This record gives sequence, structure tokens and C-alpha cells, in this order.
Amino acid sequence: MITVAVLTMSDKASKGERQDLSGPMIGDMLKVIGAEVKYYEVLSDDKEIIKEKLSKYSSEVDLILTTGGTGLSPRDVTPEATLEVIDRQVPGIAEAMRAEGLKKTNRSMLSRAVAGVKGRSLIINLPGSPKAVKENLSFILGAIPHAIEKIKGDTSECAA
Repeated sequence: MITVAVLTMSDKASKGERQDLSGPMIGDMLKVIGAEVKYYEVLSDDKEIIKEKLSKYSSEVDLILTTGGTGLSPRDVTPEATLEVIDRQVPGIAEAMRAEGLKKTNRSMLSRAVAGVKGRSLIINLPGSPKAVKENLSFILGAIPHAIEKIKGDTSECAA
């Protein structure tokens, strides 16, 4: 069983001015790999709060998926917060999401999403829109269980 924290970054949703559709969608999609969402929070786009939550949950779950805050607006700070928290990057995940996204829209190149490992937890930034979340997570979902096994110390043969 893969345990998960889902963090939605949205000033409007954190104030109750907008409903978060992406976070719950992530939880539904994770059922395919037998993952269980243990924690779900909607946060404001505040770098220090994001860093605090990433650090906290990285010691409690196998996987942290963030949604939102990966674009170019001044309040989009999720990648910076993630980079300050992780121990090492897993650039192939974000590269794969951008490459797949470019098949649908040239706006995919504007994503600043990152992925990495903190302790024994994998952290992946996803876009904020439900459509983009579905497209991106669908593409990488199959690799997540293997990544988690490796992070936890599985030493069996790996193609990577």
C-alpha cells in the first residue's frame, strides 16, 4: 500500500472562494495503483507554508503529490518550495510530463514542475487545472510504484 499526501496550492481555494477539483481527482486516480490518500490539504501559495507541509508529510507518507503553483505567475512558488525541501531531484518525471503535454499544447513548456525525493518520500508537482492533472498523472502513474519501491530500498534489477 502506497500512502499519499495530496496538497493543493491555491490562494482562492484556501479561502473558500473556489472549489478544489484537482486534489480529489488525484485521490480517485491513485486507486488504480492501490494508493491511499492519508492527508489532503488546500494551502495558500505561500512558500514557507508549502515547505513546512512538504517536510512534515515526507516523514509520514510514501508519496506527496502537489497540484497548482507551477506556472509563471508571481504567486506560483511550489517548485521553489519543493527544491528547497528535497534531498535529490528526479528530473525525468517532470521532463516526461512536459514532453507528453507538448503533444497536446505548447503551453506545457511553461510548466516549472519538479519532482524529487525527501527521505523515503517521492514528491511530484502537478499542474493546477483538472484537465492537466489528469493528463500528467495518467502518463506517470505506472512508474510511481516502482519509484516508491526503489526509494524504500528495493535492490532488485532496475531498468533506470
